[in-house]
Amino acid sequence: MSGAPGGTDIPGGPGDGEHGGAPGGAGHGGGRGDSTRSVHAGRPPSTAYEPSLPGPVFVSHYHLPGEASGPYLYGRDDNPTWERLEQAISELEAPGDPEVGTAVFASGMAAVAAVLLSQVKAGQTVLLPSESYQTTRALRERLESYGVTVRLAPTAGDAQLAALEGASLVWLETPSNPGLDVCDIRRLADAAHAAGALVAVDNTLATPLGQRPLSLGADFSVASGTKALSGHGDLLLGYVSTRDPDLAAGVRYWRKTVGAIPGPMEAWLAHRSIATFALRVDRQATNAVALATALLARPEVTDLRHPGLPTDPSHAVAARQMRRFGSVVSFTLPDQAHAERFLAALRMTSEATSFGSIQSTAERRARWGGDAVPQGFVRFSVGIEDPEDIVADVLRALDAAATA
Repeated sequence: MSGAPGGTDIPGGPGDGEHGGAPGGAGHGGGRGDSTRSVHAGRPPSTAYEPSLPGPVFVSHYHLPGEASGPYLYGRDDNPTWERLEQAISELEAPGDPEVGTAVFASGMAAVAAVLLSQVKAGQTVLLPSESYQTTRALRERLESYGVTVRLAPTAGDAQLAALEGASLVWLETPSNPGLDVCDIRRLADAAHAAGALVAVDNTLATPLGQRPLSLGADFSVASGTKALSGHGDLLLGYVSTRDPDLAAGVRYWRKTVGAIPGPMEAWLAHRSIATFALRVDRQATNAVALATALLARPEVTDLRHPGLPTDPSHAVAARQMRRFGSVVSFTLPDQAHAERFLAALRMTSEATSFGSIQSTAERRARWGGDAVPQGFVRFSVGIEDPEDIVADVLRALDAAATA
């Protein structure tokens, strides 16, 4: 796994504290602000007549004379395009910490599976959030077929604390997808470590600019780079970051043996997109609060959730450990038909099943099954459009759905 980058040294930018929910440019460790770090992370030192981000390397094998040693041996093992992206993500996940390394994968679920399936064995127990991403929970059957016990407990209220006994690996997802519950990473990590368990955090919804699980005690930070990290809805990617070299070796060996490697073009596109990462997530976080605030006044909207709302049940915990509150707002409309009318009436928002893109998207989540949500439950991913336009489109669609 690749560690912190050795790119051009960019002076300036005060560090910030561990916590703080408000978006901002100040960095956290490493002496750089978030936008500066996003632009320069993983890029090589400036070289005359060379691009600031070298193009993707397409290769299945390398010229390898003599003994099989060196930085690049085979296309399934290593690629300089992945390596630069891995360096960039490490810099975002743990600024200034050279011990942290990252491995990138072909998708978010490839990264999730790499941790869950490489770090436990028959006879051990895994603790999963009962309302986590449904495909993560779908791994339960596979784990159990290997002789692993899988235990489930909710995210809200740190309920996993009561189910820690005997666990070898504790999986956290905060905020949870799609319900947006939040748990206290530091509290759970400390308790899990005291009980002898490893801790992995799915950080997809928060992103490393919103929350840094490794600095809060987690052993792994795992995410789908398909979402806000790349931010344009045009690629699939996942990653795992850790500062433990033995854990890193296990994850990296899993990637090699199952072949869950990213394409060089996808890796290059993701790295290019990281340059605007801080700009995008700042705008999305601001827009999400604007939309959530507007929805507070709608009587047909119930169970409104966004961790940035002061009235949200998770806000107090989120404000302690998150630096930005993310782009997703969830709420429930009276029934399936009402939600379908609302989605059909949106003019500026695509009906899609992902989140974190520059374009606003929304969906009725129950259409997929697998999540314990009402039929009228809507997951809305707020894009970078002007907030007034997003709010106007949503309110107009709600009016249309109510009168149809």
